[in-house]
Amino acid sequence: MALLARRDYASGELTHRLEAKGYDRETVAALVQDLIRRRVLDDVRYAENYVSYHSERGEGPERIREDLLGLGLPAGLVEDALKAGPDWRQLAREQRSRRFGPEVPRSWPEKARQARFLQYRGFSSDHIRAALGADFDSDS
Repeated sequence: MALLARRDYASGELTHRLEAKGYDRETVAALVQDLIRRRVLDDVRYAENYVSYHSERGEGPERIREDLLGLGLPAGLVEDALKAGPDWRQLAREQRSRRFGPEVPRSWPEKARQARFLQYRGFSSDHIRAALGADFDSDS
């Protein structure tokens, strides 16, 4: 309970932490199931809050997806949380504009630099194309 008093956990993450502290696997499994039954632990709520918080920090869906899957959340639950998230294309535009200014890049090296930035932040190629303008693939 001391862990849960500080922050919310995904059920898989809490299980891993308790087992790492040396608690018996069966005892941990029973405890986690009891916490889920009492809705103290809720993976859906955790995923939605995680997507909301990290998208507000400017992270894209690919990065968030990998983080949540790494915490042991089911893929379907992660996808549902990402779909309920923000407009990812708009978020990519905002992040590009915040970092590089309102003007879309004209030169290929600058487009590539901005695309790498967005890719690092976790945006897909579709989101990057939307953020860099319709002519991203051409050499203008």
